[in-house]
Amino acid sequence: MTIEVRVPTLGESVTEATVATWFKKPGDAVAVDEMLCELETDKVTVEVPSPAAGTMGDIVASEGETVGVDALLATIAEGGEAAAPASPAAEQKPQADAPAVSGGDSVDVMVPTLGESVTEATVSAWFKAVGDSVAQDEMLCELETDKVSVEVPAPAAGVLAEISAPEGTTVDATAKLAVISSSGAVAAAPAAASTPTESSSSKDVEDAPSAKKAMAEAGVSRDQVTGTGRDGRVMKDDVAKAVAAAASAPAPTAAPRGPVSADDASREERVKMTRLRQTIAKRLKDSQNTAAMLTTYNEVDMTEVMALRNEYKDLFLKKHGVKLGFMSFFTKACVHALKEVPEVNAEIDGTDVVYKNFVHMGIAAGTPSGLVVPVIRDADAMSFAAIEKAIAEKGARARDGKLSMAEMQGGTFTISNGGVYGSLMSSPILNPPQSGILGMHKIQDRPMAIKGQVVIRPMMYLALSYDHRIVDGKGAVTFLVRVKEALEDPRRLLMDL
Repeated sequence: MTIEVRVPTLGESVTEATVATWFKKPGDAVAVDEMLCELETDKVTVEVPSPAAGTMGDIVASEGETVGVDALLATIAEGGEAAAPASPAAEQKPQADAPAVSGGDSVDVMVPTLGESVTEATVSAWFKAVGDSVAQDEMLCELETDKVSVEVPAPAAGVLAEISAPEGTTVDATAKLAVISSSGAVAAAPAAASTPTESSSSKDVEDAPSAKKAMAEAGVSRDQVTGTGRDGRVMKDDVAKAVAAAASAPAPTAAPRGPVSADDASREERVKMTRLRQTIAKRLKDSQNTAAMLTTYNEVDMTEVMALRNEYKDLFLKKHGVKLGFMSFFTKACVHALKEVPEVNAEIDGTDVVYKNFVHMGIAAGTPSGLVVPVIRDADAMSFAAIEKAIAEKGARARDGKLSMAEMQGGTFTISNGGVYGSLMSSPILNPPQSGILGMHKIQDRPMAIKGQVVIRPMMYLALSYDHRIVDGKGAVTFLVRVKEALEDPRRLLMDL
């Protein structure tokens, strides 16, 4: 019996991964739950265990390939059987004088699910040509959307009889990409032979009447709109998207590179951005474009927190087995302030505001591969010791690249500590869909006027970035003042003041 090894669920909003390493090769014996391969996403590394004991069969997705959720990775012959060979149909060679495909033995290759809010994709590359034999789940082509690249596997074994959407074609979420013939027959006139001018931009395509009217009213030309209907037909929604995009189009995200001399070019090094870095860049820019982000500042005198920490740190370590740091104080202070200003702990969902009666605290952590934000769940119900243990454990897992997707999802508020890198003041960027993020900074001795006298105090600047669509200035300032008060007099936390 042949067991399929497929891509596991990668987490919310993650639709693809890259096969990083195979630990087994065809013919190797494998045990149940033994690690077969490792996948890399733009956020975490995922290990794929064996679903059964047996012998490693075919490896469908080689190292370096990009695969979607539930895509076939490999097969296992249960009980030590020899790996099942590819379907005979996949091994058939197309005949030169093959007739047109009959309707009874063909399988349509459709656009797979592209993900929430994604309605179209562009065919970027075909890995097979008309007449090529294909095995089931073998990659046929790659689609590009505005979010991810999606590889399309063959739904059945056979011969690629027809390509309906050539490279460069824009297709909607229900479009047909190709036809596979199980008998090996090839279509008489494959679409792959068509020229680019005969694709979705053909003048013979009749746009929806409502779209024509919308384009005329908005003063938008046909070439400014990308059609998502069948064969590239422009629909009314496409016009609305084009108008909205034109209205909100920012300046170019990056100026084109200027001329580079041959001497300078020889001393440059070009390295492709990692998936994680690309995702970080996109999410941060999306945050700026979506939220009405504003930052308010204050400063806190860390004298009392530092004195309390110095007094009890040895006893704390002896009893709880973890060091007493500043993060538990800040987490407690934020939880205290969020109770008074709940909109900072809320999020916008369409036209609704969702208030959270709990605090899942995100703690931003720098790692060798980029910034990640593990989440401390129900931080509002945790002790100082539990918070410190959770932060230490998740921080170590983050540095080792072992955080799961679940550990980085569901946060309601975030704390970012730039002070560990020496930052004196900065404006943190929101972590969508959250409405607030607190920026901590370097503790620096500064002269302060205290009761009419100038004294030196350990001071820290605090920054609260917030979404002004849901949080008013009064609420933001109140939140930051409550955090300041709790840290300058930690006894307030014990008395819930």
